[in-house]
Amino acid sequence: MRILDAVKTYDVSNVGYAKVCNADLLLATDPDCDRVGIAVKNKAVEYELLTGNQTGMLLDYNCSQRVKHGKMPVDPVMVKTIVTMDMGEQIGKLEKQGKKDSYEESCGYLTGSYVRNKDGVDGAYMICEMFSYYATKGISLLDELYKAYGYCLNNLHNYEFDGSAGFAKMQNIMQAFRGAIKVFGGKKVVKLLDYAPGLDGLPKSDVLKSLLEDNGSLVVRSSDTESKLKNYISVSAENKEAAEKVETRQKSLKRQKNGLINTATE
Repeated sequence: MRILDAVKTYDVSNVGYAKVCNADLLLATDPDCDRVGIAVKNKAVEYELLTGNQTGMLLDYNCSQRVKHGKMPVDPVMVKTIVTMDMGEQIGKLEKQGKKDSYEESCGYLTGSYVRNKDGVDGAYMICEMFSYYATKGISLLDELYKAYGYCLNNLHNYEFDGSAGFAKMQNIMQAFRGAIKVFGGKKVVKLLDYAPGLDGLPKSDVLKSLLEDNGSLVVRSSDTESKLKNYISVSAENKEAAEKVETRQKSLKRQKNGLINTATE
């Protein structure tokens, strides 16, 4: 089993040129340009990568402000994948048909229906327009994110397995997570969503989502096409002062999750 613990945000990690030209916003797409990652300056004048969840939540919030000013289509809807952080649901809810905005945790975004899949150019346009709007008001994207949603952390951890034996281990891990787990990271599991038989009108999928009492979540998903397991951890706090506790919670969730995986593969 190989653990790949880094989240790739397409790839804005090389900020050398940005520092030379004193850029305020960095954008980068993947090779086939269906995803876009961004980095912005924080208060320490360092570039900070935003996850797909964070960018999606900002776009969600920005669209909600447009609704208030009558600058969105009638009955707009925000759509997200089941593994994407639930914080976006505070504003965007699936109440009616007619998708107008979509996002996923892996840096894919889409507006309207004129493009039929996530699109890096479309996402970059939305991000630049949003950034420009807040910049004219002297507001940073990070400040707006914390103001709207509090302090949130979300990480993806990949586990790769080899061959048929690896596939069997993946099945054991999924069954372990389907067990009667009452607590994760010191917080009660208030609901376990199992998408294997199909849920909420969605097709069958080997995905488990544990909802915790403090709005945190742990999602485990196995791949249908390769021997890979993905774990998504999301935690949040009301303000930046609680950030240290949030990070401690996330580490606790990760330790318990890794312990369960190791036990299931022994």
